[in-house]
Amino acid sequence: MQLGDARTGKLADNIAGFGRTLRRAGVRIDSSRIALAQEAARWLDIGRREDVSAAFEAVMISREQDRAVFRELFDAYFRDPELAHKLLAQLLPAAESKGEARKRRPRVNDALSPQRAFGGQAARPKEEEIQRDAAMTASEVERLKHADFNSLGAGEYRLVERLARDVPLAVPTFAARRSRPGARGAQLHWSRTLRQASRTGGELLLLRRLERRKESLPLLVLVDVSGSMERYARLLLAFLHAATREVRRRDVFAFGTHLTDLTPAFKLADTDAMLAASAEAIRDYAGGTRLGESLRTLRELHARRLVGRRTLVLIVSDGLDTGEPELLSRELAWLVRRSRRLLWLNPLLRFDAYSPVARGAAVLHRHAHGMLAVHNLARLQELAAGLAAVMKT
Repeated sequence: MQLGDARTGKLADNIAGFGRTLRRAGVRIDSSRIALAQEAARWLDIGRREDVSAAFEAVMISREQDRAVFRELFDAYFRDPELAHKLLAQLLPAAESKGEARKRRPRVNDALSPQRAFGGQAARPKEEEIQRDAAMTASEVERLKHADFNSLGAGEYRLVERLARDVPLAVPTFAARRSRPGARGAQLHWSRTLRQASRTGGELLLLRRLERRKESLPLLVLVDVSGSMERYARLLLAFLHAATREVRRRDVFAFGTHLTDLTPAFKLADTDAMLAASAEAIRDYAGGTRLGESLRTLRELHARRLVGRRTLVLIVSDGLDTGEPELLSRELAWLVRRSRRLLWLNPLLRFDAYSPVARGAAVLHRHAHGMLAVHNLARLQELAAGLAAVMKT
Protein backbone atom coordinates (compact mmCIF):
# COMPACT_ATOMS: atom_id res chain seq x y z
CA MET A 1 0.00 0.00 0.00
CA GLN A 2 1.13 3.54 -0.70
CA LEU A 3 0.36 6.54 1.47
CA GLY A 4 1.16 9.35 -0.93
CA ASP A 5 4.39 10.80 -2.20
CA ALA A 6 7.33 10.17 0.13
CA ARG A 7 9.29 12.99 -1.51
CA THR A 8 7.17 15.77 -0.03
CA GLY A 9 5.49 16.65 3.27
CA LYS A 10 6.20 15.42 6.76
CA LEU A 11 7.31 11.96 5.64
CA ALA A 12 10.08 13.43 3.50
CA ASP A 13 11.19 15.73 6.33
CA ASN A 14 11.48 12.81 8.72
CA ILE A 15 13.45 10.71 6.23
CA ALA A 16 15.80 13.66 5.75
CA GLY A 17 16.02 14.05 9.53
CA PHE A 18 16.95 10.39 9.86
CA GLY A 19 19.66 10.91 7.24
CA ARG A 20 21.09 13.84 9.22
CA THR A 21 21.07 11.69 12.35
CA LEU A 22 23.06 9.02 10.53
CA ARG A 23 25.52 11.69 9.42
CA ARG A 24 25.98 12.90 12.99
CA ALA A 25 26.80 9.31 13.91
CA GLY A 26 29.68 9.35 11.41
CA VAL A 27 27.93 7.42 8.61
CA ARG A 28 28.94 8.58 5.13
CA ILE A 29 25.66 9.66 3.59
CA ASP A 30 24.76 12.44 1.16
CA SER A 31 21.58 13.94 -0.23
CA SER A 32 21.42 11.48 -3.12
CA ARG A 33 21.15 8.53 -0.72
CA ILE A 34 18.45 10.32 1.27
CA ALA A 35 16.56 10.88 -1.99
CA LEU A 36 16.89 7.18 -2.80
CA ALA A 37 15.40 6.33 0.61
CA GLN A 38 12.47 8.65 -0.09
CA GLU A 39 11.98 6.97 -3.46
CA ALA A 40 12.17 3.51 -1.90
CA ALA A 41 9.48 4.45 0.64
CA ARG A 42 7.03 4.99 -2.22
CA TRP A 43 7.22 1.33 -3.26
CA LEU A 44 7.16 -0.32 0.14
CA ASP A 45 4.44 -1.75 2.31
CA ILE A 46 5.23 0.57 5.16
CA GLY A 47 3.27 -1.59 7.55
CA ARG A 48 6.21 -4.04 7.39
CA ARG A 49 8.95 -2.58 9.58
CA GLU A 50 11.55 -5.17 8.52
CA ASP A 51 11.09 -4.33 4.83
CA VAL A 52 11.47 -0.62 5.49
CA SER A 53 14.65 -1.17 7.52
CA ALA A 54 16.17 -3.45 4.89
CA ALA A 55 15.33 -1.04 2.05
CA PHE A 56 16.75 1.99 3.85
CA GLU A 57 19.88 0.06 4.81
CA ALA A 58 20.41 -1.01 1.19
CA VAL A 59 20.32 2.54 -0.19
CA MET A 60 21.82 4.50 2.71
CA ILE A 61 24.71 2.30 3.93
CA SER A 62 27.84 1.61 1.90
CA ARG A 63 30.33 0.46 4.59
CA GLU A 64 30.06 -2.77 6.51
CA GLN A 65 31.17 -1.14 9.77
CA ASP A 66 28.16 1.24 9.63
CA ARG A 67 25.47 -1.44 9.46
CA ALA A 68 25.24 -2.08 13.21
CA VAL A 69 25.05 1.69 13.86
CA PHE A 70 22.28 2.04 11.26
CA ARG A 71 20.19 -0.73 12.81
CA GLU A 72 20.47 0.69 16.33
CA LEU A 73 19.57 4.18 15.09
CA PHE A 74 16.65 2.89 13.05
CA ASP A 75 15.23 1.04 16.06
CA ALA A 76 15.64 4.10 18.28
CA TYR A 77 14.32 6.55 15.71
CA PHE A 78 11.18 4.59 14.79
CA ARG A 79 10.46 2.77 18.00
CA ASP A 80 6.71 3.42 18.44
CA PRO A 81 4.77 0.38 17.10
CA GLU A 82 1.60 2.48 16.70
CA LEU A 83 3.29 4.64 14.09
CA ALA A 84 5.43 2.00 12.41
CA HIS A 85 2.82 1.54 9.63
CA LYS A 86 3.13 5.27 8.82
CA LEU A 87 6.97 5.10 8.52
CA LEU A 88 8.45 8.18 10.15
CA ALA A 89 5.16 9.99 10.71
CA GLN A 90 6.86 11.91 13.47
CA LEU A 91 10.14 12.04 15.34
CA LEU A 92 9.49 10.36 18.64
CA PRO A 93 10.97 12.10 21.70
CA ALA A 94 9.99 9.31 24.06
CA ALA A 95 12.19 9.15 27.16
CA GLU A 96 14.61 6.25 27.45
CA SER A 97 15.92 4.47 30.45
CA LYS A 98 19.59 4.94 31.28
CA GLY A 99 20.12 1.22 30.86
CA GLU A 100 18.81 1.26 27.29
CA ALA A 101 20.98 4.22 26.31
CA ARG A 102 24.02 2.61 27.93
CA LYS A 103 23.67 -0.46 25.69
CA ARG A 104 23.99 1.60 22.52
CA ARG A 105 27.18 2.55 20.77
CA PRO A 106 28.56 6.01 21.63
CA ARG A 107 28.02 7.10 18.02
CA VAL A 108 24.32 6.25 18.30
CA ASN A 109 23.85 8.09 21.61
CA ASP A 110 25.68 11.17 20.30
CA ALA A 111 23.60 11.19 17.12
CA LEU A 112 20.35 10.98 19.09
CA SER A 113 21.54 13.79 21.39
CA PRO A 114 22.87 16.49 19.03
CA GLN A 115 23.17 19.06 21.80
CA ARG A 116 25.88 16.87 23.36
CA ALA A 117 27.54 16.17 20.03
CA PHE A 118 28.07 19.91 19.60
CA GLY A 119 30.04 20.16 22.82
CA GLY A 120 27.17 20.31 25.32
CA GLN A 121 25.64 23.53 24.01
CA ALA A 122 21.94 24.25 24.12
CA ALA A 123 19.73 23.33 21.19
CA ARG A 124 19.81 25.81 18.31
CA PRO A 125 16.97 27.00 16.09
CA LYS A 126 16.00 24.71 13.25
CA GLU A 127 17.54 26.91 10.55
CA GLU A 128 20.95 26.94 12.25
CA GLU A 129 20.75 23.24 12.98
CA ILE A 130 20.30 22.48 9.28
CA GLN A 131 23.14 24.82 8.41
CA ARG A 132 25.43 22.91 10.81
CA ASP A 133 24.23 19.58 9.47
CA ALA A 134 27.72 18.09 9.28
CA ALA A 135 28.18 18.73 13.03
CA MET A 136 30.67 21.58 12.52
CA THR A 137 31.27 24.61 10.33
CA ALA A 138 34.35 24.88 8.13
CA SER A 139 36.07 27.23 10.58
CA GLU A 140 35.51 24.79 13.46
CA VAL A 141 36.93 21.92 11.41
CA GLU A 142 40.02 23.96 10.57
CA ARG A 143 40.51 24.94 14.20
CA LEU A 144 40.15 21.40 15.47
CA LYS A 145 42.53 20.09 12.81
CA HIS A 146 45.37 21.95 14.55
CA ALA A 147 44.17 21.54 18.15
CA ASP A 148 46.22 19.33 20.44
CA PHE A 149 44.22 16.26 21.48
CA ASN A 150 45.19 16.95 25.09
CA SER A 151 43.53 20.40 25.02
CA LEU A 152 40.12 19.34 23.67
CA GLY A 153 36.91 19.55 25.67
CA ALA A 154 34.65 16.51 26.00
CA GLY A 155 32.40 17.44 23.08
CA GLU A 156 35.31 18.46 20.87
CA TYR A 157 37.12 15.23 21.70
CA ARG A 158 34.17 13.17 20.42
CA LEU A 159 34.03 15.20 17.21
CA VAL A 160 37.77 14.91 16.59
CA GLU A 161 37.67 11.19 17.28
CA ARG A 162 34.96 10.86 14.64
CA LEU A 163 37.00 12.90 12.15
CA ALA A 164 40.12 10.86 12.88
CA ARG A 165 38.37 7.71 11.68
CA ASP A 166 38.21 9.17 8.16
CA VAL A 167 41.90 10.12 7.93
CA PRO A 168 43.61 7.79 5.41
CA LEU A 169 46.95 6.13 6.03
CA ALA A 170 48.78 4.59 3.10
CA VAL A 171 50.91 1.82 4.58
CA PRO A 172 54.05 1.20 2.44
CA THR A 173 53.89 -1.83 0.16
CA PHE A 174 56.30 -4.48 -1.08
CA ALA A 175 56.42 -6.75 -4.13
CA ALA A 176 54.94 -10.09 -3.10
CA ARG A 177 55.92 -13.46 -4.55
CA ARG A 178 52.56 -14.01 -6.18
CA SER A 179 51.83 -12.40 -9.53
CA ARG A 180 48.79 -11.04 -11.34
CA PRO A 181 47.95 -9.90 -14.90
CA GLY A 182 49.48 -6.52 -15.61
CA ALA A 183 50.64 -4.24 -18.40
CA ARG A 184 54.34 -3.95 -17.50
CA GLY A 185 55.32 -7.25 -15.99
CA ALA A 186 58.60 -8.94 -16.89
CA GLN A 187 57.03 -12.39 -17.21
CA LEU A 188 54.71 -13.46 -20.01
CA HIS A 189 51.22 -14.66 -19.14
CA TRP A 190 51.18 -17.55 -21.59
CA SER A 191 47.75 -18.99 -20.80
CA ARG A 192 46.06 -15.64 -21.30
CA THR A 193 48.15 -14.89 -24.39
CA LEU A 194 47.20 -18.20 -26.02
CA ARG A 195 43.52 -17.71 -25.21
CA GLN A 196 43.71 -14.33 -26.91
CA ALA A 197 45.47 -15.89 -29.91
CA SER A 198 42.73 -18.51 -30.26
CA ARG A 199 40.29 -15.70 -31.02
CA THR A 200 42.48 -14.36 -33.85
CA GLY A 201 43.21 -17.59 -35.72
CA GLY A 202 46.37 -18.41 -33.82
CA GLU A 203 48.07 -15.06 -34.45
CA LEU A 204 49.94 -13.60 -31.46
CA LEU A 205 48.77 -10.03 -31.79
CA LEU A 206 49.16 -9.13 -28.14
CA LEU A 207 51.50 -10.48 -25.47
CA ARG A 208 49.87 -10.60 -22.04
CA ARG A 209 52.14 -10.14 -19.03
CA LEU A 210 52.34 -10.95 -15.35
CA GLU A 211 53.49 -8.54 -12.66
CA ARG A 212 54.20 -9.10 -8.99
CA ARG A 213 51.41 -8.23 -6.59
CA LYS A 214 51.77 -5.25 -4.28
CA GLU A 215 50.89 -5.95 -0.66
CA SER A 216 50.98 -3.75 2.42
CA LEU A 217 53.83 -4.39 4.83
CA PRO A 218 52.85 -6.44 7.88
CA LEU A 219 52.08 -4.01 10.69
CA LEU A 220 52.90 -4.28 14.39
CA VAL A 221 51.50 -1.46 16.53
CA LEU A 222 52.40 -0.86 20.19
CA VAL A 223 50.22 1.77 21.88
CA ASP A 224 51.12 3.34 25.22
CA VAL A 225 48.07 3.44 27.52
CA SER A 226 49.77 4.96 30.56
CA GLY A 227 48.45 7.97 32.45
CA SER A 228 50.43 10.53 30.43
CA MET A 229 48.98 9.06 27.20
CA GLU A 230 45.40 8.79 28.45
CA ARG A 231 44.04 11.55 26.17
CA TYR A 232 45.82 10.20 23.11
CA ALA A 233 45.43 6.43 23.41
CA ARG A 234 41.70 6.08 22.70
CA LEU A 235 41.72 8.51 19.81
CA LEU A 236 44.80 6.98 18.18
CA LEU A 237 43.37 3.48 18.58
CA ALA A 238 40.24 4.63 16.73
CA PHE A 239 42.38 6.24 14.02
CA LEU A 240 44.60 3.17 13.54
CA HIS A 241 41.63 0.80 13.48
CA ALA A 242 39.96 2.68 10.62
CA ALA A 243 43.10 3.72 8.72
CA THR A 244 44.74 0.28 8.61
CA ARG A 245 41.59 -1.69 7.86
CA GLU A 246 42.92 -2.89 4.49
CA VAL A 247 46.25 -4.18 5.85
CA ARG A 248 46.24 -7.96 5.50
CA ARG A 249 48.40 -8.66 8.57
CA ARG A 250 47.93 -6.31 11.49
CA ASP A 251 48.93 -7.02 15.09
CA VAL A 252 48.16 -4.48 17.81
CA PHE A 253 49.28 -4.43 21.44
CA ALA A 254 48.70 -1.99 24.29
CA PHE A 255 51.39 -1.56 26.90
CA GLY A 256 51.51 0.11 30.28
CA THR A 257 52.80 -1.90 33.20
CA HIS A 258 52.35 -5.04 31.07
CA LEU A 259 51.51 -6.08 27.50
CA THR A 260 47.90 -6.56 26.30
CA ASP A 261 47.04 -8.18 22.96
CA LEU A 262 44.41 -6.08 21.16
CA THR A 263 44.57 -7.97 17.85
CA PRO A 264 41.25 -9.82 18.44
CA ALA A 265 39.56 -6.49 19.19
CA PHE A 266 40.99 -4.96 16.00
CA LYS A 267 39.39 -7.73 13.94
CA LEU A 268 35.96 -6.28 14.76
CA ALA A 269 34.58 -4.23 11.87
CA ASP A 270 32.97 -1.49 13.96
CA THR A 271 35.34 0.99 15.61
CA ASP A 272 33.04 1.52 18.62
CA ALA A 273 32.94 -2.23 19.19
CA MET A 274 36.73 -2.34 18.96
CA LEU A 275 37.10 0.41 21.56
CA ALA A 276 34.68 -1.36 23.89
CA ALA A 277 36.53 -4.66 23.52
CA SER A 278 39.89 -2.93 24.05
CA ALA A 279 38.64 -1.23 27.21
CA GLU A 280 37.52 -4.62 28.50
CA ALA A 281 40.89 -6.21 27.74
CA ILE A 282 43.22 -3.47 29.07
CA ARG A 283 43.70 -3.81 32.84
CA ASP A 284 46.48 -1.25 33.35
CA TYR A 285 44.93 1.77 31.62
CA ALA A 286 46.23 5.14 32.89
CA GLY A 287 48.91 3.45 34.95
CA GLY A 288 52.70 3.48 34.56
CA THR A 289 54.90 2.74 31.54
CA ARG A 290 57.26 -0.24 31.36
CA LEU A 291 58.07 -0.60 27.68
CA GLY A 292 61.14 -2.77 28.27
CA GLU A 293 59.19 -5.43 30.18
CA SER A 294 56.38 -5.29 27.63
CA LEU A 295 58.83 -5.86 24.77
CA ARG A 296 60.32 -8.79 26.67
CA THR A 297 56.83 -10.31 26.87
CA LEU A 298 56.44 -9.69 23.14
CA ARG A 299 59.70 -11.50 22.42
CA GLU A 300 58.91 -14.45 24.67
CA LEU A 301 55.27 -15.01 23.74
CA HIS A 302 54.56 -13.30 20.42
CA ALA A 303 57.81 -13.33 18.42
CA ARG A 304 56.08 -15.06 15.50
CA ARG A 305 53.96 -11.97 14.92
CA LEU A 306 57.07 -10.46 13.24
CA VAL A 307 57.19 -11.67 9.62
CA GLY A 308 60.86 -11.99 8.70
CA ARG A 309 62.26 -8.51 8.33
CA ARG A 310 59.22 -7.09 6.56
CA THR A 311 57.20 -5.95 9.55
CA LEU A 312 56.71 -2.22 10.03
CA VAL A 313 56.67 -1.47 13.78
CA LEU A 314 54.88 1.62 15.12
CA ILE A 315 55.41 2.56 18.78
CA VAL A 316 52.90 5.18 19.95
CA SER A 317 54.29 6.65 23.16
CA ASP A 318 55.62 9.79 24.80
CA GLY A 319 58.74 7.89 25.90
CA LEU A 320 58.24 8.53 29.63
CA ASP A 321 59.28 5.01 30.59
CA THR A 322 59.74 4.06 34.25
CA GLY A 323 61.58 0.78 33.66
CA GLU A 324 65.26 0.01 33.43
CA PRO A 325 66.92 1.65 30.40
CA GLU A 326 69.30 -1.32 29.94
CA LEU A 327 66.38 -3.72 29.55
CA LEU A 328 64.62 -1.34 27.17
CA SER A 329 67.76 -0.93 25.05
CA ARG A 330 68.29 -4.69 24.83
CA GLU A 331 64.69 -5.42 23.82
CA LEU A 332 64.55 -2.56 21.31
CA ALA A 333 67.75 -3.84 19.68
CA TRP A 334 66.09 -7.26 19.27
CA LEU A 335 62.96 -5.65 17.80
CA VAL A 336 64.97 -3.57 15.30
CA ARG A 337 66.81 -6.67 14.09
CA ARG A 338 63.50 -8.45 13.43
CA SER A 339 61.64 -5.62 11.66
CA ARG A 340 61.81 -3.57 8.47
CA ARG A 341 61.55 -0.21 10.21
CA LEU A 342 60.75 0.93 13.74
CA LEU A 343 58.96 4.28 13.90
CA TRP A 344 58.23 6.25 17.04
CA LEU A 345 54.95 8.21 16.96
CA ASN A 346 55.44 10.80 19.69
CA PRO A 347 52.70 13.29 20.76
CA LEU A 348 55.29 15.36 22.67
CA LEU A 349 56.59 16.66 19.36
CA ARG A 350 53.87 19.29 19.68
CA PHE A 351 56.51 21.28 21.58
CA ASP A 352 58.94 23.02 19.23
CA ALA A 353 61.83 22.72 21.68
CA TYR A 354 61.18 19.07 22.52
CA SER A 355 64.24 16.93 23.11
CA PRO A 356 64.21 13.26 24.21
CA VAL A 357 66.16 13.79 27.43
CA ALA A 358 64.20 11.35 29.63
CA ARG A 359 65.97 8.01 30.06
CA GLY A 360 63.39 5.93 28.22
CA ALA A 361 62.91 8.56 25.51
CA ALA A 362 66.66 8.76 24.89
CA VAL A 363 66.89 4.97 24.42
CA LEU A 364 63.86 4.90 22.15
CA HIS A 365 65.19 7.80 20.09
CA ARG A 366 68.54 6.04 19.67
CA HIS A 367 66.99 2.83 18.28
CA ALA A 368 64.07 4.19 16.24
CA HIS A 369 64.52 4.81 12.51
CA GLY A 370 62.33 7.91 12.72
CA MET A 371 60.14 9.98 15.04
CA LEU A 372 56.84 11.48 13.87
CA ALA A 373 54.26 13.71 15.56
CA VAL A 374 50.68 12.50 16.19
CA HIS A 375 49.20 15.17 18.46
CA ASN A 376 46.50 16.63 16.17
CA LEU A 377 44.48 15.84 13.07
CA ALA A 378 46.80 17.75 10.77
CA ARG A 379 49.72 15.58 11.89
CA LEU A 380 47.69 12.42 11.37
CA GLN A 381 46.97 13.54 7.80
CA GLU A 382 50.70 14.02 7.23
CA LEU A 383 51.58 10.66 8.73
CA ALA A 384 51.46 8.73 5.44
CA ALA A 385 53.99 11.08 3.84
CA GLY A 386 56.20 10.77 6.92
CA LEU A 387 56.07 6.97 6.75
CA ALA A 388 57.03 7.00 3.07
CA ALA A 389 59.96 9.33 3.73
CA VAL A 390 61.32 7.19 6.56
CA MET A 391 60.98 4.00 4.50
CA LYS A 392 63.24 5.50 1.81
CA THR A 393 66.07 6.19 4.25
